[in-house]
Amino acid sequence: MAEEKMNHRDEAVIVLKEDAKRILQLIKVQMDNLTLPQCPAYEEVLDTQMYGLSREINFAVRLGLIEQEEGKKLLQTLEKELSTLHELSMNKQ
Repeated sequence: MAEEKMNHRDEAVIVLKEDAKRILQLIKVQMDNLTLPQCPAYEEVLDTQMYGLSREINFAVRLGLIEQEEGKKLLQTLEKELSTLHELSMNKQ
């Protein structure tokens, strides 16, 4: 049973990291091709995606698949990457 829980935990972490990476890529494409970071559409997409990921993380925490601190770190890492991406975009203009 412990091995099965570990496998589910590993799978949960992989899925959450893939989703975080997908959000980063989505925002990068949006910034490169569609809208500026100050655009309400950009902010709405970003907020919606971040909220969705936070709910996924919360669900994984509630199931005991990951620790709450690990989920927070995942969100913080994504927020830092998005902030860096935003700064790079602003410097291009």
